[in-house]
Amino acid sequence: MLQSKRFLPLFLTQALGALNDNVFKNALVLLITYKMLHLSPDEAKAMVTQAAGIFILPFFLFSAIAGQISDKFEKSRLIRLTKYLEIIIMGLASYGFLTNSPVYLMVVLFLMGTQSAFFGPLKYSILPDHMRDEELIGANGLVEAGTFLSILIGTIIGGIVIMTEDGLMTVSLLIIALSLIGLATSYFIPRAEASDPTIKINPNFLAETYNLVKHSAGNRPVFLSIMGISWFWFFGATFLSLFTPLAKQIIGGNELISVLFLTMFSVGIALGSLICNKLLKGEITARYVPFGALGLSLFSFDLYLASNTITPASSSLIGLVEYFLRPELIRILVDLLLISISGGLYIVPLYAILQHESSDSHRARNIASNNIVNSLFMVVSAIGATGLFILGFTIPEVFLIVGVLNLGVALYVCKLLPEVPTKLFFRLLLKICFRVEVRGEENLDELGPKAVIVINHVSFLDGVLLAAFLPGRPTFAIDTYVAQRWWVKPFLSVVDFYPIDPTNPMATKTMINVVKSGKRCVIFPEGRITVTGGMMKIFEGPGMIADHANAPLLPVNIEGAQYTPFSRLKGKIHQRWFPKVIITIHPPKKLRLSEDIRGRERRSAISVGLHDLMSETAFSSCPPEGGLFKNLLDARDIHSGDAVVVEDIQRAPLSYDKLITSSFVLSDKFASFTKPQEIVGLLLPNSSAAAVSFFAIQAIGRVGAMLNFTMGEKNLLSCCKTAEIKTIITSRKFIELGRLDELADALGRNHKIVYLEDLKEEISLGNKLCGWVKNHFARSFHNKTAPESNDAAVVLFTSGSEGVPKGVMLSHNNLLSNRNQLAAVVDFNSTDTVFNALPIFHSFGLTGGLLLPILSGIKTFLYPSPLHYRIVPALVYDTNATIVFGTDTFLTGYARVAHPYDFYSVRHIFAGAEKVKDSTRKTWSEKFGLRILEGYGATETSPVLSTNTPLQYKAGTVGRFLPGIESRLEPVPGIPTGGRLFVKGPNVMKGYLRAEAPGQLQPPEDGWYDTGDIVVMDIDGFISIQGRAKRFAKIAGEMVSLTAAEDLASKIWPGFMHAVIARPDVKKGEQLILATECPEATRATLLKEAQEQGISELMIPREIEIMDKIPVLGTGKTDYQTLQKELVPEEA
Repeated sequence: MLQSKRFLPLFLTQALGALNDNVFKNALVLLITYKMLHLSPDEAKAMVTQAAGIFILPFFLFSAIAGQISDKFEKSRLIRLTKYLEIIIMGLASYGFLTNSPVYLMVVLFLMGTQSAFFGPLKYSILPDHMRDEELIGANGLVEAGTFLSILIGTIIGGIVIMTEDGLMTVSLLIIALSLIGLATSYFIPRAEASDPTIKINPNFLAETYNLVKHSAGNRPVFLSIMGISWFWFFGATFLSLFTPLAKQIIGGNELISVLFLTMFSVGIALGSLICNKLLKGEITARYVPFGALGLSLFSFDLYLASNTITPASSSLIGLVEYFLRPELIRILVDLLLISISGGLYIVPLYAILQHESSDSHRARNIASNNIVNSLFMVVSAIGATGLFILGFTIPEVFLIVGVLNLGVALYVCKLLPEVPTKLFFRLLLKICFRVEVRGEENLDELGPKAVIVINHVSFLDGVLLAAFLPGRPTFAIDTYVAQRWWVKPFLSVVDFYPIDPTNPMATKTMINVVKSGKRCVIFPEGRITVTGGMMKIFEGPGMIADHANAPLLPVNIEGAQYTPFSRLKGKIHQRWFPKVIITIHPPKKLRLSEDIRGRERRSAISVGLHDLMSETAFSSCPPEGGLFKNLLDARDIHSGDAVVVEDIQRAPLSYDKLITSSFVLSDKFASFTKPQEIVGLLLPNSSAAAVSFFAIQAIGRVGAMLNFTMGEKNLLSCCKTAEIKTIITSRKFIELGRLDELADALGRNHKIVYLEDLKEEISLGNKLCGWVKNHFARSFHNKTAPESNDAAVVLFTSGSEGVPKGVMLSHNNLLSNRNQLAAVVDFNSTDTVFNALPIFHSFGLTGGLLLPILSGIKTFLYPSPLHYRIVPALVYDTNATIVFGTDTFLTGYARVAHPYDFYSVRHIFAGAEKVKDSTRKTWSEKFGLRILEGYGATETSPVLSTNTPLQYKAGTVGRFLPGIESRLEPVPGIPTGGRLFVKGPNVMKGYLRAEAPGQLQPPEDGWYDTGDIVVMDIDGFISIQGRAKRFAKIAGEMVSLTAAEDLASKIWPGFMHAVIARPDVKKGEQLILATECPEATRATLLKEAQEQGISELMIPREIEIMDKIPVLGTGKTDYQTLQKELVPEEA
């Protein structure tokens, strides 16, 4: 701002004027106090006080005329005229100094006051002409800082120079020089056109003074600002006039002590002004005025106590060195500094409010009115101080009296703004207790006066947090029943609120009118505090209010308060008293709906839109930071080190502390034979050892390649070559039990095979102690090797069901984002137990079955094979698992043999990788009372893209997209509905590693990933998979979905596995072959069902192959590549 031509010339001109005034005034005061020896101490003290009154008297007499002139004429020209007047007056002052005439100098002082009375309205009224609203606080802060620094410098120069041998001559030359420089800078002030050229100047200053004050009194914000500013000058003028007597008579100090006091006071005002600008960040508000007012009284009382007990040390006057050797005198300096800082906080906002709330045409006259009232208060100050001295009051007692009077003013200010001190008190308290951090405050700048603020509801602290940290005074919508609670009433006494009766349909209409009137309304869309740890049901009410009031929704997220005892999650999460709380304010958003959508359909659309907004808010409020291991350490801090998070069939649970300690111990071994960022192969089944090995790799900044031991020797060797894997970590016991000796031998020919059993034998007591130490100082040790969020974390491999497996490189950010996306829409907490039989080389087995639970404080039970259809249900029952992952194939197998009570404890059962058949869904619903939450994803998307949830569910679909995912559909020739799905988001891979270019990363073009799937999205956003683009056959010119043909077979013969492939046909292009495990399947049955359903005969397979076992990949997907080789060998 000081570099701006709009501001700098004015700043310099006014600062030079203030400097000149104070050089003259302080020289005059010190001349009276120290050099006019014919005056007694009482006479000198009275004359000094009278000088202050004489200087401000012209403000009372001439401000009315000055205000009229300032509004009538162009302001920059008027400023130059006042500077010419200043030169003349300084010439007269020089004559007075040289003649050593106190009476003559008092007359000159009156003329100086007159010049300042004309300059004041110009200085303050021109600021809004050149500065934007958001710059006014800063500009006023700099003006006040410049003014008081000029007072400081002028005081020092005037005080020092006047006491020298040639002081009178030097001061005379100096004040003339300063006035000339001020005139020069005034020529660079930009023009400011007349505000009201039509004014007829009224020379009757008494009548016009009355008119000005009366007009200002009609504008409440303006008049309150004037009264507040005037009171400050009453307070300040009293103190300033007493600094020299305080220095000489109370402390026994020389003139330098007086200069020191004025220096401290001026520096404090400047600091307070700059601090105020920093705190308010351009916002024009009286928020800190009550605290400034209270500070004035508080430190005035202490100044009284400090100065009342001081006696001069000796008969001679002490200097600066002796002063600083006495601690009780330093206390006075501190009091003066704190009084003046409080003054800066108090006065700067009041000047900005005065300027901002004044109309352009009357601004200078309002400022003149301010000067009039200021002068009245300052005259009363001078008279009052003189009267108190006549009555025998001491200087400390005057400080006390003024402080007591100011306390009354401070209490009145607090009464005018009752929420301000309360708000700042709670803000300070909450910051101390919860280290509250507010993010996104800049988004409030986009918000208009009316808005509906929607917040997730995680604790009883939420309302207090919002009232303390949201700006302004929003209206809270509160349930009528809750509003009657005794512990809520103190909160309601300091906020605006509106009680809402949920049973009254008129309540929403009332809130619509409240928002329409220009208020910001705070509503919790969930209607209750979460009892699950996740998002609860979203009511459409806030969206309806925003829609009907044509107001934006402002989403706000509170994170951290759910961990306090003030939440309703006791027993579900690890609670503690003072966790860090983060409030994230997101950009305002409007629900843009077509005017054609009405009634129930519109309510439904609003409900969906509001749900999406809240889930997007929850996701984007917690962006991933750092790598997987860093987030593991964060999870331990949140959920406690003794929380159990991993268990396997060995039934040796691992807590966070054990997992982290073991990872550090093992990572030291891994570091000895690997390099940073090296891709290290992991050939391990689901087990605690696999979890420890995975995080050990992450702890030292290596990249884990999760090897699929079911894909066969050829494909696995291809994977290792593609990712340039040199070292593979595995287990002898696993190789033996899995009968993988030949595979291990083949891998060992070109790779280093490291067995965990061998490493275990090498681990000494010293290694374990080192791991224990690292566990207790985990962040310090991990930070040395910690990866960035966008660095590679793992390499997974595609299933190879349709060709050679590709390497998929996922970053830490990809995996953590997908975990956060799921957490935003699915409720889970530390009372849950995940049963994960999906192998961790499977993308969902890794993200959903390992990372999501461990990083969320949830125990995951790792089982090595999903194909053990009898054992898995029994273990789900035994472990009291609440969350289960599977595929249609696996779930069908479990349902076939499980006892109806085996899944009694399960809350959520997620399925993906392949389409869930209606028969599977029906079996689970009827036999176990569970609905399958079908989802959809890909290895390339870390993996989840969409899922059904308890809150948003539609059978036969794969749910709605997770938050943070962009999508587009590209039309496919021959397929009339839907399109080929492309997605983009933080969970989309870094890129492919291909067999034809080993080690070379191929990122997705522009971040968009082609899923290769044909999908249809309904009006509510639910996704239906039509099939892979490669899983369509062109028969007689028509595109036929092989997946749809499989669904038809599954509907006819439920409980059996079916697969459809295509082969060339000379006549029709292609023909379908159905492979089925149902021994009774016939084409005639298919044709009959197709006719009954009106399905084209083109979808009916030409041939049916009965098989004992359809080949399946380890991930649960049908192995179409192997099936194609078996049924169509000539095309393989």
